[in-house]
Amino acid sequence: MSASNHQQLERPALQRLLTSLRPHRRLVWLAASCSVVNKLLDLAPPVLIGLAVDVVVKQNNSWLAAFGVQSVPGQLAVLAGLSFVIWSGESLFEYLYALLWRNLAQTVQHELRLEAYDHLQQLEMAFFERGSTGQLLAILNDDINQLERFLDQGANEILQLVTTVLAVGGAMVVLSPTVAGVSFLPIPVILWGSLRFQNKLAPRYREVRERSGDLASLLSNNLGGMLTIKSYAAEAWELNRLGQQSQAYRLSNGRAIRLSAAFVPLIRFAILFAFIAILVIGGLQAWRGDIAIGTYSFLIFITQRLLWPLTTLGRTLDDYQRAMASTTRVLDLLDSPIRIPSGQATLAPHQVRGSLRFEAVNFAYDGRETLLQNFNLEIPAGSTVGIVGATGSGKSTIVKLLLRLYEIQAGAIYLDEQPIENLRLADLRRSIGLVSQEVFLFHGSVAENIAYGSFEAPRAAIEAAAEAAEAASFIEDLPEGYDTVVGERGQRLSGGQRQRIALARAILKDPPVLVLDEATAAVDNETEAAIQRSLERITATRTTLVIAHRLSTVRHADRIVVMENGQIVESGSHESLIRQQGAYANLWRVQAGLRPDEMLVD
Repeated sequence: MSASNHQQLERPALQRLLTSLRPHRRLVWLAASCSVVNKLLDLAPPVLIGLAVDVVVKQNNSWLAAFGVQSVPGQLAVLAGLSFVIWSGESLFEYLYALLWRNLAQTVQHELRLEAYDHLQQLEMAFFERGSTGQLLAILNDDINQLERFLDQGANEILQLVTTVLAVGGAMVVLSPTVAGVSFLPIPVILWGSLRFQNKLAPRYREVRERSGDLASLLSNNLGGMLTIKSYAAEAWELNRLGQQSQAYRLSNGRAIRLSAAFVPLIRFAILFAFIAILVIGGLQAWRGDIAIGTYSFLIFITQRLLWPLTTLGRTLDDYQRAMASTTRVLDLLDSPIRIPSGQATLAPHQVRGSLRFEAVNFAYDGRETLLQNFNLEIPAGSTVGIVGATGSGKSTIVKLLLRLYEIQAGAIYLDEQPIENLRLADLRRSIGLVSQEVFLFHGSVAENIAYGSFEAPRAAIEAAAEAAEAASFIEDLPEGYDTVVGERGQRLSGGQRQRIALARAILKDPPVLVLDEATAAVDNETEAAIQRSLERITATRTTLVIAHRLSTVRHADRIVVMENGQIVESGSHESLIRQQGAYANLWRVQAGLRPDEMLVD
């Protein structure tokens, strides 16, 4: 992690949140202003009550009389008019701040989710291998929703609480410094207690968010592996495991709740002491004539407005700490460095010839030994090259490096003599069509899955691609043909059917470079034969890289490369490799079911 990124992570969550809100400064100021004005108008009724008492007690000598309204009915009419205006204004600004804060919350939620997801898509594959899908889902969903709830309500509550303390405190200091001093006595205690509670709550809510992510991860994993769970009759075991995770989440939440629930009762006692003191001290001052009866009435009512909202401080702090724990997780994700940056050179797929070259490439997965050491491989444009070898020999790694899903540690990879790190990632990947062993189909129709990545393709082109992949016959037999929904991950289709749809997807993309990574490893002989027939047609005009365990898949390749432990140990045509009686010939003998002493017959 770079120094700048480390500094980002060290900044307080609130500061990082405010930084992310900068594009919405105008909306924040408008919402905050409406909250402040609403609270000031909300504090006006005690003033009106004090003025009304002043009118009744002093009559022609009241405070309002000094403005030219001498009669008591006239003064009360003025107060009635002011009441109507103040109440109407309070309602108007309550509507405005609710509208503005909610719009801000929804906008930030929307933008932050898209920003986080977009950033997530740019991270290298190693990031996803280190983390869990459930944790990422919790961040993109639960944590961002928690932040939205805070902006919707919590920010307004904090602003109005600060406005109340400043406005009421200032008025009390002017009217009766003694009463103000007594009123302010519990405030330091409340603030001190709030900070103590906040410091204790912060780690507890971080733990809650972590447990929530673990729970989401387990649920996501189990829902995706339901076939395995059922086939091994592991339902009871998984239910018990889920119970343990859910219990851990419940207990961590319970620890936070016990602490936050104790806050409000303690605050009430501090408020009670201040209210009783004001009631007695202010009453004595009014009785002695030091302050007016109307002022005393105002102080009694305004004291409640000053101190009582502090009882909500516990809930507000609770929401704040939950939001800051979530904010930290979301912004930490956004601060994750992009280790595979896009190049700047543009590349139009129709201009790509398709020559590939790996030159002195070194690569190792994180925390593992070097897999490719000084690896060299050249693939001429338009040729078909097969790569075979045992599991773990580095065959699929070559594809991942070519697509820049991982970054090499040394050497260079060239496409048409251009280093791939200089090319725009989108252009590079548009130039390469990948059909892998682990076919992923999205929840949608057959046609939508074939057109994935070629989203504007007409229906005729989709059907032509299916025909070329020898998938048209089974697609037309489906209940709704090309409009049949395949289910999540294509679970309504067989493995061979999914594989042919993936091949149709690559054909429709029409890339200058086609990569088949174990595309026939998990299919039956009929499907393999269908794929082979398709390949004979579609590989004629493009560079093709075929990675396979089944040697029959690569038998007719222009060149076959045999890999062991990240190194090329043999290279040549099928016939020449058979004659060499080396590693390839041994693999062919095993797959053909021949004894070691039997002759290889081509």
